[in-house]
Amino acid sequence: MPVLYEKRGHVALITLSRPAARNCWGVDFSEGLIEYFGVAERDGDIHCVVLTGDEAGRAFSAGADLKDTKTHTLDTMDDFFAELPKWRSFAARVLDHFPKPVIAAVNGYAIGVGCILTYCCDLIIASELAEWRMPQTALGIMPAYGGSVRLARWVGKGQAMKLAMGFSLGAEEAYRIGLAQWLVPHETLMERAMAAADHIAEAPTFATQMAKESLNRGLDIPNLEDASWVDAYRFMALSLTEETKQRHEEWRDRKAKST
Repeated sequence: MPVLYEKRGHVALITLSRPAARNCWGVDFSEGLIEYFGVAERDGDIHCVVLTGDEAGRAFSAGADLKDTKTHTLDTMDDFFAELPKWRSFAARVLDHFPKPVIAAVNGYAIGVGCILTYCCDLIIASELAEWRMPQTALGIMPAYGGSVRLARWVGKGQAMKLAMGFSLGAEEAYRIGLAQWLVPHETLMERAMAAADHIAEAPTFATQMAKESLNRGLDIPNLEDASWVDAYRFMALSLTEETKQRHEEWRDRKAKST
């Protein structure tokens, strides 16, 4: 399977791995991501996930395999309906519902579907060699899986439209406009990604999951008052957990010893 899974402490490292073709996309990528994100979700010892591309491929993912003559083409309406189940099971939907924080470590080209996959993550760390492209309109199609809308949630309509029209986005600009939260030298990318993941993994797990849920679900709530009201239930539920009580006790003990 061209998707690799490695457990590092409380962090799962998931790697897109088709290095001979710059980690270009295939149905097997979706299958692998669905399987391994399922493994990470069921493993209570995993608190955060880092998603990246195989370094040997010099890319996060170069997108769909255009050498395949069947890529992006359908012959009949029957073919269209036959393809729909694949769209419903695309990896983006898995990430949409994945409860734990996910960091994209973008180590090079993120093109087409590979580009869209980064928007499905919660945080992005960009190597100085990272570059985002959505070239679909030049091929007579469009960014699928809500790609442009996902990007607009990160950086606004104008910047999303720019990529949707085929303009590329380099690492420095991605950091400047807020798509990437960190911009690092290429050789330190994975070190920085794992440090960020470890930082998240050290926090109480329910708290990080509820913080993620609050932000992602809150963006779909039409007014701030309702979003705040829903958060009240999350906040009170967290206050009842043993993790929260233990962390507060530890903080009070440290405070007492320092005075």
